Amino acid sequence: MAQQDRAIRTRRSILEAAARVFGERGYASTTVEEILNRAGVTRGALYFHFASKEEVALGVLEAQLPIDRLPERSSKLQKLVDHGMVMAYRLQRDPLVQAGVALALDQGARELDRDAAFRAWTEQLEQILTEARAQGELLPHVDVAETAEFLNGAFAGVQAMSQARCNRADLGRRVSVLLRHVLPSISTPALLAALDLSPDRGERVFEEYEASSPQSTEPVTQGQRMHTGNQTDRSA
Repeated sequence: MAQQDRAIRTRRSILEAAARVFGERGYASTTVEEILNRAGVTRGALYFHFASKEEVALGVLEAQLPIDRLPERSSKLQKLVDHGMVMAYRLQRDPLVQAGVALALDQGARELDRDAAFRAWTEQLEQILTEARAQGELLPHVDVAETAEFLNGAFAGVQAMSQARCNRADLGRRVSVLLRHVLPSISTPALLAALDLSPDRGERVFEEYEASSPQSTEPVTQGQRMHTGNQTDRSA
């Protein structure tokens, strides 16, 4: 267990260092040597976790993927709200998540599958909306696929504007405003009144998530599970 925890910490430190360098220089201009120097790890430690700079970048991109273990809600539209508000909260505080979003928009990173995170978010939202429809929470005209794509794109635009204007300091409020404008067009009126769209909703839900995950305060990504499930870090 100690070796596994060490492996997770080493992988996280590499990703955080890479995130900073990618943010400063862009993907194309960043070298593995710069990531090593910033992370303070050996080349062997980096290549234990990642086969190339591209894999490191994909790990950074993965950091922005939806958390799949948020507390369950009886209302699926509240679950939808919670995912958006938690993402806003993470974007305000987690440099790795911030870098993942920036890398997805980096035109110099054309060799990467920068669309993966957008696809993952759209699929997650579509799944939640499908669950909401099954529970009678959506108005009859709602197309779940179109709505999921619209919400994903709208969030991307809102967070970009918030970043440009105030380094995302007001992102919780802006996402709350976005949802207050969109949800009346898809939600049944009776349910709409019960939804919590408060700007601080993301912080409260994320704290609840952390309290239910005592072994780690970091979201465990697919990459971390893949690299630590059957291996221990012998190089870092």
